[in-house]
Amino acid sequence: MTITLEGRVVGPWAEELGRVWVEAAPRLGTRKLVLDLRNVTYADAGGNSALRTISSATGAELVASTPWSQYIAGQVRGNEKDLTRQGAENAGIE
Repeated sequence: MTITLEGRVVGPWAEELGRVWVEAAPRLGTRKLVLDLRNVTYADAGGNSALRTISSATGAELVASTPWSQYIAGQVRGNEKDLTRQGAENAGIE
């Protein structure tokens, strides 16, 4: 199952993500969850919290391709420094 997020995961949109997750969780069963963050441009504390809740409950794979989405994925996992560096290397930034 994949949840694809786009834009800003803030305020009411973070709350909506939480609501969608509560509805989707029972249908997940033993399937793997993927959180596609490639088009996320920003996540506030509420967005990060919602993503952390989902990730810790499921061990979801976080898909991130840009340095910023990699940074957000790192915040969710609690290792943003490693992913920020990796993202910068992938973008050719030193």
